[in-house]
Amino acid sequence: MSKPNILLIYTGGTIGMIKDFKTGVLKAFDFKTLLDKIPELHLLECTIETVSLNEPIDSSNMNPRYWVQIAEIIESNYASCDGFVVLHGSDTMSYTASALSFMLENLAKPVVFTGSQLPIGDLRTDAKENLITSIQMASLQENGKPLVKEVCLYFEYKLYRANRTTKLNAENFKAFASLNYPELAESGVHLKVNYEHLFKPDLKKPLLVHKNLSTNIALVKLFPGISLAFLKSVLATPNLKSVILETYGAGNCTTEAWFIALLQETINKGIHIINVTQCAGGSVMMGHYETSNQLKDIGVISGKDISTEAAISKLMFMLGQKTAPEIFKAMYETSLRGEMSQN
Repeated sequence: MSKPNILLIYTGGTIGMIKDFKTGVLKAFDFKTLLDKIPELHLLECTIETVSLNEPIDSSNMNPRYWVQIAEIIESNYASCDGFVVLHGSDTMSYTASALSFMLENLAKPVVFTGSQLPIGDLRTDAKENLITSIQMASLQENGKPLVKEVCLYFEYKLYRANRTTKLNAENFKAFASLNYPELAESGVHLKVNYEHLFKPDLKKPLLVHKNLSTNIALVKLFPGISLAFLKSVLATPNLKSVILETYGAGNCTTEAWFIALLQETINKGIHIINVTQCAGGSVMMGHYETSNQLKDIGVISGKDISTEAAISKLMFMLGQKTAPEIFKAMYETSLRGEMSQN
């Protein structure tokens, strides 16, 4: 049996930086010399090819245009590669990885996002372990076929479903968490795969790459004292198609008459409103408390236990597909790529 062929895609971020010890300045790493710099990669049971975006992108500058570029690289190499590892800055990694999960429909191979908190050349770097194990995860096979068949995120010994992750810490090596879904695999002395939690796509269907994404959306985080003037100005944004409301706890909000009336007026204009929780873990349960009952009554969409990152990218994806208004609510409340629980 031939070794799995893994494509390493460098987009930018700390993991791709190396320090010039003469000047102390960080500069982009030349990934063509990757095997020379990290000889441990020769020990992996796979072949590794590398490709980079034309210019490394700081993750703070990441946007849907670059998401499409990453998707196109995967699309053009899909037949010749058994798995993909995407190196990305950690700050917006969950957004990009979540977006790719929706853009790559019927994905039957692993796409593993990873990065690091320290540059690859630092003495105490987490980059080497994250990179080596991500490639190893992407190489896992069963009966000659990829074991993992979804977009994932690997960081600090754990492989997560990408669209379930959020970055929780800017300083610890354990930067990410998946509070509403178990990890897919864990790296210790052995690689432990949680088979029952892996996504199971329809292998009879070919890969479809969706490249139309709509950014005509808004994200509003509720806070005590939020004003009519502020909310009205956001909801009056030209060409606005949908709004994600980050509500309290299990999907609760103020019951003041002006607030509910403004949301009702917005929904009547054909603008979708989606309710997600501000909490890092847990789920929206509209109608469970009186303070969310009115949202349910006026037709607000439940984001259930979706993360804000996945909520945004799913919304951009669905609006880009021009999903019909009459099925939009039902479709959003349905798990498309394992991004939300169905109960």
